[in-house]
Amino acid sequence: MSTLIQAIRGMNDVLPGESHVWQYVESVLRRLMAAYGYAETRLPIVEKTVLFKRSIGEVTDIVEKEMYTFEDRNGDSLTLRPEGTAGCVRSGIENGLFHSQAQRVWYMGPMFRHERPQKGRYRQFHQLGVEAFGLAGPDVDAEIIAMSARLWRELGLANDVRLEINSLGSPEARARYRDELVAFLAARESELDEDSRRRLHSNPMRVLDSKNPDMQQLIAQAPHLEQYLDAESAEHFKALRAALDTIGIAYEVNPRLVRGLDYYGKTVFEWVTDRLGAQGTVCAGGRYDGLVEQLGGKPTPAVGFAIGLERLVALVDNEQLPQIAFHPHAYLVAVGEAAASHSLGLAERLRDAIPGLRLQLNCGGGSFKAQVKRADKSGANVALIIGEDEVQSGLVGVKRLREDVGQQSLGEVALIAELEAMVGREGEWA
Repeated sequence: MSTLIQAIRGMNDVLPGESHVWQYVESVLRRLMAAYGYAETRLPIVEKTVLFKRSIGEVTDIVEKEMYTFEDRNGDSLTLRPEGTAGCVRSGIENGLFHSQAQRVWYMGPMFRHERPQKGRYRQFHQLGVEAFGLAGPDVDAEIIAMSARLWRELGLANDVRLEINSLGSPEARARYRDELVAFLAARESELDEDSRRRLHSNPMRVLDSKNPDMQQLIAQAPHLEQYLDAESAEHFKALRAALDTIGIAYEVNPRLVRGLDYYGKTVFEWVTDRLGAQGTVCAGGRYDGLVEQLGGKPTPAVGFAIGLERLVALVDNEQLPQIAFHPHAYLVAVGEAAASHSLGLAERLRDAIPGLRLQLNCGGGSFKAQVKRADKSGANVALIIGEDEVQSGLVGVKRLREDVGQQSLGEVALIAELEAMVGREGEWA
């Protein structure tokens, strides 16, 4: 007996019983992007490795330990994308999208990082990315935060997440702060854990993001970045907070919020939850004004965020979803060879006549009782029944599966009208 082939660890199937939650969340996201004037862009899953080394930073955990990198047949080093912003910037530069014009775009799809799989953290995971280019003011920072806040309200999650914000300032301000932070940490190197000692001289601000409980007292004593902010960044952050206050979005200023990617500056933010254990960040983003120039384009201000879809789907209450959108309106039962042949043509005529009709046709035969049982299990509201008598008479039996009423027999014209009404008042059908 051959060995069963299993999925790669950390790369999971989304099964038929789960996919409706993903479809619902994705449909809400698509409507939200359109409501704010953001257009979809579709990006390659594989990029040149140098793109991520130059954008994310060679001394980050992602580049050092987590990327899926390989050589293709031409000897080029390629990488499965670990995040989406770098590819979005590369695409914008390559296709001339940033020439004296603002761009608001979004993308959705799989990302890949070789991490230790756990709840909320996978080796293949999915993200929604939202990016705005060519807009330098705090108003667009506030807009994308407002967009994310609206998402929580539409998904019924407003009470499950909280917003943390910070400012990382200009590159010059961060350089001054970095020197002070390194001096502080180096004087206490014996108190650092292994990860923090490794980051001390390569990426010291990431020490502030440590989740090790034994490090928290030391981190609390470290210098605060806000004391080193340049005047422009401080004013930008003040204006952002004023805008959030005006539109009624509650937030907490977290001076230890630094984000894990090198390209961020000025505004950074995270939406966090207590419902997912250690993996509490659901949405994270900020401003990265220097990245377009860093990757070869002209200086272009930019801001964006990413949402982990696995974590978002885990938060959504499956029981509260509008289930009607994910099961058939009707199930066509056909008993006997002549009925089965007749039902194929009828099903196609009904689909032609009623846009939006979800009609599932019984295939594989079976007794009348077995087919009605399948119809009920499908979640359909009605079973359409065709037997020898119906083939001869041209009528169709209509059995309501969610109501205690008798079966009807309808001609095709009347049946189309009945099904059209059902589709039209979809919200009434549970």
